[in-house]
Amino acid sequence: MGRIFETRKHVMFARYARMSKAFNRVRKDIEIAVKAGGPDAKANSKLRIAIQNAKSVNMPKDKVEQAIKRAYSKDTTGYQEIMYEGYAPHGVAVIVECATDNPTRTVANVRHIFRKNEGTLGNAGSIAFMFEKKGLIKVAKSVAPDLDEFELELIDFGLEDLSYDDDNIYITTSFQDFGSMQKALEEKNIEIGATETQYIPTTTKELNDEQKAEVKTLLDALEEDDDVQAVHNNMQ
Repeated sequence: MGRIFETRKHVMFARYARMSKAFNRVRKDIEIAVKAGGPDAKANSKLRIAIQNAKSVNMPKDKVEQAIKRAYSKDTTGYQEIMYEGYAPHGVAVIVECATDNPTRTVANVRHIFRKNEGTLGNAGSIAFMFEKKGLIKVAKSVAPDLDEFELELIDFGLEDLSYDDDNIYITTSFQDFGSMQKALEEKNIEIGATETQYIPTTTKELNDEQKAEVKTLLDALEEDDDVQAVHNNMQ
């Protein structure tokens, strides 16, 4: 994926750390997974990943169980996943992923945040073509004593990039191969530490420090909204 991806690796898996109310985001992921595939984590791979992500942010086990029970209850309407696209100041492209039980409220809030911070909410498809959707998976470095061999083993399952630090290995795939990679790791009895999807820009927008600060004000406001799950942009 080249230099663009390399310059953005430091934000991988920072989704919950940089956003307020981390448990609320994880809880929604769990509820969406249960609604889609049922409450049995052994039979629901999406739920297994959501639970693993909950562990990665130290969500207590009882809160995880409560989220599963709540989602399985007939009293809950469930969340709808919606994506909004727009521009921040200085032409920075922004994708906003939301999970909401009230789309009318959510779009009103997102539009207000854009307008308040000199941005513009666009139409569906107006921004997404500028990004590539990727799957990111984190595993412990200890699972692969030989990193070169490990990388070769994963190529057949859609590996696009493999990087690592002192503790973890970071696996990148296309979104289409994301599920296949997760399944392959599970079949190899490799515990997944965390996963997420990201929209990686094909080109980036270079700004000065003052302009970056203005864009960040909008991005921070979006991330603080309860309905927002993730925010992506093409600022360098």
